Amino acid sequence: MRLGVQNKKSSDRITEQVFRIVVQKMPPYLRIFTIFFIAAFARGASGEDAAAEFFRGINLNGPPVTIDGHPWEGKDSPHYKCDDMAFENQQVPLVPPTDEQRAAMIRSSRWGGGRNQVRLVDLPPATYSVFLYVWEDNDPETFSIALNGRTVAANHNSGGTGHWNKLGPWIVECTDGSLTLTSQGGAANFSGVEIWRGEYDVAGAAEAKPEAVAFFEKRIRPLLIEHCQQCHSAEADEVQGELFVDSRLGLRRGGYSGPAVVPGDPGQSLLIKAVRYNNPDLQMPPDAKLPADKIADLEAWVKMGAPDPRRQAVAAVKKKAVDPEQGRDWWSLQPVADPPPPPSGDPSWVYNDIDRFIAEKLDQHSLKPLGDADKRTLLRRATYDLHGLPPTPDEVTAFLADDSPEAFRRVVERLLDSLRYGQRWGRHWLDVVRYADTAGDNSDFPIPQIYRYRNWVIDAFNRDLPYDQFVREQLAGDLMPSTNDEERRQRIVATGYLAGARRFGSRVSDYPQHLTIEDTIDNLGRAFLAQTLNCARCHDHKFDPFTTEDYYGLYGIFYSTRYPWPGIELEQKQRDLVPLDPAEQAQQALAEHRAKQQQFDAQVRELEQRRDKASGEEKNKLNKEVEAARKVAVDHSKTLPPVEWAYAVAEAAKIENARVQYKGDPAKTGPEVPRRFPTALGGFTVPDNKTSGRLQLADWIADAKNPLTARVMVNRLWHYHFGRGLAPTPNDFGKQGKPPTHPELLDWLASRLIESGWSIKSMHRLIMASHVYRLAAMHDPASIAGDPNNDFLSGFRRRRLDAEALRDTLLFLGGNLDVSPGESHPFPPSFEWNFTQHNPFKAVYDTNRRSVYLMTQRIQRHPYLAIFDGADTSASTPARTTSTTPLQALYLMNNELAHQQAERIAGRLIDERPDDAARIEWAYELLFARPPDEAERAAMEAFLTKARQAVAAGQSEDQATRLAWQSCVRSLLLLNEFVYID
Repeated sequence: MRLGVQNKKSSDRITEQVFRIVVQKMPPYLRIFTIFFIAAFARGASGEDAAAEFFRGINLNGPPVTIDGHPWEGKDSPHYKCDDMAFENQQVPLVPPTDEQRAAMIRSSRWGGGRNQVRLVDLPPATYSVFLYVWEDNDPETFSIALNGRTVAANHNSGGTGHWNKLGPWIVECTDGSLTLTSQGGAANFSGVEIWRGEYDVAGAAEAKPEAVAFFEKRIRPLLIEHCQQCHSAEADEVQGELFVDSRLGLRRGGYSGPAVVPGDPGQSLLIKAVRYNNPDLQMPPDAKLPADKIADLEAWVKMGAPDPRRQAVAAVKKKAVDPEQGRDWWSLQPVADPPPPPSGDPSWVYNDIDRFIAEKLDQHSLKPLGDADKRTLLRRATYDLHGLPPTPDEVTAFLADDSPEAFRRVVERLLDSLRYGQRWGRHWLDVVRYADTAGDNSDFPIPQIYRYRNWVIDAFNRDLPYDQFVREQLAGDLMPSTNDEERRQRIVATGYLAGARRFGSRVSDYPQHLTIEDTIDNLGRAFLAQTLNCARCHDHKFDPFTTEDYYGLYGIFYSTRYPWPGIELEQKQRDLVPLDPAEQAQQALAEHRAKQQQFDAQVRELEQRRDKASGEEKNKLNKEVEAARKVAVDHSKTLPPVEWAYAVAEAAKIENARVQYKGDPAKTGPEVPRRFPTALGGFTVPDNKTSGRLQLADWIADAKNPLTARVMVNRLWHYHFGRGLAPTPNDFGKQGKPPTHPELLDWLASRLIESGWSIKSMHRLIMASHVYRLAAMHDPASIAGDPNNDFLSGFRRRRLDAEALRDTLLFLGGNLDVSPGESHPFPPSFEWNFTQHNPFKAVYDTNRRSVYLMTQRIQRHPYLAIFDGADTSASTPARTTSTTPLQALYLMNNELAHQQAERIAGRLIDERPDDAARIEWAYELLFARPPDEAERAAMEAFLTKARQAVAAGQSEDQATRLAWQSCVRSLLLLNEFVYID
């Protein structure tokens, strides 16, 4: 909803220009005459609006009445809808007293507890002035009133018994035939609604008298121009608080906090409250308080009804910080090109077309590529790349023995065919979508079912689910048709991506759902589009072409989506999960669970009744039975029916658009925004109100014509293969991110991804078949000097093992790594949940499974992952940081896991090889995929001799050998070569 029109030649602008240029330079005796002339000219130039006329009155809980000579409709009127409760007490004396029919209307009202809602319907498109009658029948209540979701009366106090108010007028433009009044907070009594067509200043007021207009022109308009309009007008560089004071309508409509002026009532006018400086959070002008005489002028003006001849509605003009149309000129929003690979100066160096793009950049910067990595280094690199594990000595031997041109291609195929591939690359995606096994609220409730989504991601990579389908199923799998029951189940599980959005706080009735939706939009923008969409939540994006309306167009889609409830401090049980069992079976289980709950509850009531009638020892006995029965009932209420559940999303019971939330505050709302995609990306709208729009959103993102989706994913693939993306900021392709070093190659790869049917494995094959992937690690001084960041890839970037690969390697080398898929974690049963802000859920579950299956929390970091730069589970992690801290070295030296695995590795060396010479050779093959050189052999032999001597006292020869080798293995684990990949 946007009020008014844009008219750069409006009489208001002419008047203001005259004030600025002419009036302020005139002698005082000419100014009054000029003021009257300007006011008359303004009214003549604009064509004075017709006087407001009474349109409709509705007595919400009583018969038709006549008030102020106007006929009002009664509670049976077809022109409103209200499901609130009815209340009437005609015996309460009203304060102040009023006429009989108005009193009867006021004392018969509707109320909804902490929230009322009255929807006015059948309103022709027009501008209306709305009044609401409220009253108090008992103790004072404080509540806020919103019109069409926008706060128009904040924290209204109802007063004592019998007190009533006629709130308004609230000026609003109606375009869709309806208006909605709501209350939030304390119990409010809505008695009647009075509607005028047009801008009605104050009840009973006629057109402002000439002397009132003169007062405005002489004292108020100059004050507003001098002290307010720099920040609160259509001419402001950035309008503050959405408040426009350069028109009458702007002041009536107000900004974020509601109407700035309530004609006739200075006490309710935010403008007056602000200039009085009584509230430290509401002080205008912000630099200094106005002189007392000017504050008095404003108060007097509001008391007389706030006469204001400025009829043009320039308050509708909102300057945009960004232009979505112009913003499409940015590189990442341009259509994906398919540039031809450039010719290569050295065809013998080119293995595939990727190398042509790389060679061109190297030539442009006078750089020479390094030589190739040796076969051992290449195999170790590729195995860690695709599996996150080292190659076995047998795999090294086989690769060294294969001299065919197809040897490395066969290695890649073998690695891609293993289930270990999905475990490695699924972890990368879980980084991006900030996967965690807990909810993130201040008690960090566990989510026992979320592991299904984790396993779905791993399986999706293993079966090479096309990436566009991968996107669709995570956003709208539950809405997609399925060919069989297993496909239906898996697509529901896939929406765990949305369900896993972070939760906040500890409350239930006023849970901050807007923050969970913000987390959803933030991650959706970063993960799929590499755009910081959440920056448009409170205001238009400062740098990229996304508006606040774009944000709330997406917000409406997720506001129309039902998220599962993980449990929270004040409601310690799960609900709204999605059953995976067939509907009939699930319904039967739900019915049986409900019947059992009713049986337990009935037993509690029966025991309570018996206890209340008993006395003495019998009463004490029954008290204990009541407590025991109550515990059984409560424990059962915390459990889920015995069906298979997915932590997944579903369609909300009510499908609706969202309204703009000023400054991101859901209590301060503005115009409604249709559910849609951002304008800069097409602005496609959801066609109807039958579904949330998630399926359409999934299709828009996964569309091959979307300029971002393919670019973003191939850049992630490149990042994980080379340690840095072609665009170095994988989550931000906007103006705050870094542009690609090889833009043509990025687009060429994006085109290949789409051309391949969105196959991720085909992209691995393509990238790893390039020559640039096989280069030696960068050590050449000349190349370092010419390209210190190795942006142009004259050599391979050396990288440290991430936390998961390091831990998995320790277990793998010790022979105790469990590579089978992980299941649910051993969380405490739900009936034992009693987590609070001060006693949150905390746990670490030891396992020998791969690290992707470790239980990770949002509030408490896993102690091992925290040391070695594991992913942030509260925000998307596009790239792992690589810190170097003493704790990391100390962990490998002293931690129990490091000691246990060193003991196992040492035992393996002793058991598998007959003497120290062979064991030294075998140790280097296992840990580094290469044999030791002579200097290393000598150093190892000397180390073992000294180690045996140090531990010999009181030890058998075998035990001394084992202890010496354990010490030796720990020293090898501390070498850079163990934790780095060349």
